[in-house]
Amino acid sequence: MAMSLNRAQLIGNLTRDPELRQIPGGSTVASFSIATNFTWTDQQGQKQEKAEFHNIVAWRKLAEICGQYLKKGSKVFIEGRMQTREWEGEDGVKRYRTEIVADNMIMLNSKGGSMGGGMGDEAASYGSPMQSKHSGLNKSTQEQSAPMEEVIVSEGEVTVDDLPF
Repeated sequence: MAMSLNRAQLIGNLTRDPELRQIPGGSTVASFSIATNFTWTDQQGQKQEKAEFHNIVAWRKLAEICGQYLKKGSKVFIEGRMQTREWEGEDGVKRYRTEIVADNMIMLNSKGGSMGGGMGDEAASYGSPMQSKHSGLNKSTQEQSAPMEEVIVSEGEVTVDDLPF
C-alpha cells in the first residue's frame, strides 16, 4: 500500500492583516499571506536573501482566532497541508493558486510586543501559559491571563513535542 504525506510547516511574518469572510454554509474562513526568508552565500562569498510568500487559509474557530489576534507583521508558526485550486478567470484563462490550509497556528510575537488594540476581554487568551510541556491550548488554559511568549491554537490537539524546535 502506498503511503503519502502532505504537511507544511512555516515560521514567518504576516504580509497583510487576515481577511475574514463567511461562506454560504455559515463557516468562517480567514486568508492571509506570510513571508519566509531564505539566506545563502553565493559563489563570490556574498550573502544573499530571498523572500517567499505563502498563501494561508484557516477555517472555522481557527479562522476566527487568526482574524482576532493576527495582524500585518505578526510572527507565526503555521502547520497545515498544501492545496492547489484552479478556476477560470473572466478572460477565459485558467488560473491556479497554491495555498496552505492551516491546522495549527502558534503566535510567536515576543512578550510585551504590541498585538494592536481592539481585542477587548478576550485578549487574555493571547499570552496564556501552557499548563505543562504536554498540554495544548484548551478551554481551561484560555481562562488564565499570565503573559507568555507563545500560544498554541489548533483544530485538534497539539503538544509542544509536535513542534520542530
